[in-house]
Amino acid sequence: MPRYYEDKPEGGACAGVKEDLGACLLQSDCVLQEGKSPRQCLKEGSCRALQYSFFECKRSMLDARSRFRGRKGY
Repeated sequence: MPRYYEDKPEGGACAGVKEDLGACLLQSDCVLQEGKSPRQCLKEGSCRALQYSFFECKRSMLDARSRFRGRKGY
């Protein structure tokens, strides 16, 4: 098994997008400067592009066409 897979936990299909969304929320001004929780910042619209990508990735797992086209995301 390659080295870069050894220390990464198995997270499923959308793990990369989920990890990036979490990092984006934790580094946003809403969390750092205003002291709000990441959940509150997500509801207010921080990191909207990554949130949409995560939603599309999760939705593609339920879509029957994704078996032929492949999952969206990374």
